Amino acid sequence: MAERAADFTLDEIVSRLGGELIGDGGLRISQVATLENAGPAEITFLANPKYRKQLKTSRAGAVVLSPADARDCPLTCIVSDNPYAYFARVAQLLNPPSRSPSGIHLSAIVDSSVDPDVCIGAGSHVGKDVRIGKGSVLGTGCILGDGVTLGVQARLHGNVTIYPGCVIGARVIIHAGAVIGADGFGFARETDGGWTKVPQIGRVIIGDDVEIGANTTIDRGALDDTVVENGVKLDNQIQIGHNVHIGADTAMAGCVGVAGSARIGRRCTVGGGAIILGHLTVADDVNISAATLVTKSIGQPGTYTGAMPFEAHRDWLKNTARMRHLDEMADQLRTLETRLAELEKKS
Repeated sequence: MAERAADFTLDEIVSRLGGELIGDGGLRISQVATLENAGPAEITFLANPKYRKQLKTSRAGAVVLSPADARDCPLTCIVSDNPYAYFARVAQLLNPPSRSPSGIHLSAIVDSSVDPDVCIGAGSHVGKDVRIGKGSVLGTGCILGDGVTLGVQARLHGNVTIYPGCVIGARVIIHAGAVIGADGFGFARETDGGWTKVPQIGRVIIGDDVEIGANTTIDRGALDDTVVENGVKLDNQIQIGHNVHIGADTAMAGCVGVAGSARIGRRCTVGGGAIILGHLTVADDVNISAATLVTKSIGQPGTYTGAMPFEAHRDWLKNTARMRHLDEMADQLRTLETRLAELEKKS
């Protein structure tokens, strides 16, 4: 849980974050809330025009909105070109992260020297030759293998495991149960049908200001490193395979799977449940819709969708049965087109 900050006046908020204030700058704001449920001491936002009608009935003390939506707004407002991002900064201002007391819990096992400003929680284990940056926090039951590097002001929630040799940047947040640096799925098929394990000797390199959701797993590289660049945001229960490279400021929603050696560009978004096959390349500024299966490289920015909308099960069965015969239907159509062309020549 975040610590609650003191109230701020709207004048104070604008002086810190910018924006244009229209209305009472002395109004004190204690918290953020939705447009529908906000009260007189709370601030909300309007980013989607379809909710504009709620402005007339909202009890919010103030609202953050775009210049277009500010016209005739009945509430005190802060005008911003990006209302949602501005609202997020206000929410951070009013809800700063909680501060953990520095020190090492008596039940923790620490085999490396650490800065006195570091917090290491109960039951955690820090291996040999580990470097932990000043102000970092390890929650209960975290494991840092030998040779791990953790940047300044990083925060690991409970039961995070980081395998040996991995490098984690500054201000990284890793949520409970995440595993960084486990072996990738590397096996060679033998002639007798069995499998021989390929040793995974790479690392995971994570840049600064990355956030990794609960129970997400990022596999170490087989030979080269798995790389997650600065500012990447990964939701819960994501699987990142070995040797994947994710460009800066890319964001992925829950349950995405990225197979080994795929390269994802910068500033991409990947919707929940999407799958990106291995050894593919995705360009910068690509948006992949939820549940899309990416089977070939994407070379141009844009939005790509491969999911079929749901329908009644009986209709789905009929349509799926027809899809199985598309090649046959295409052949029949070509035959009909040829016959029609011959008839037109004769006429």
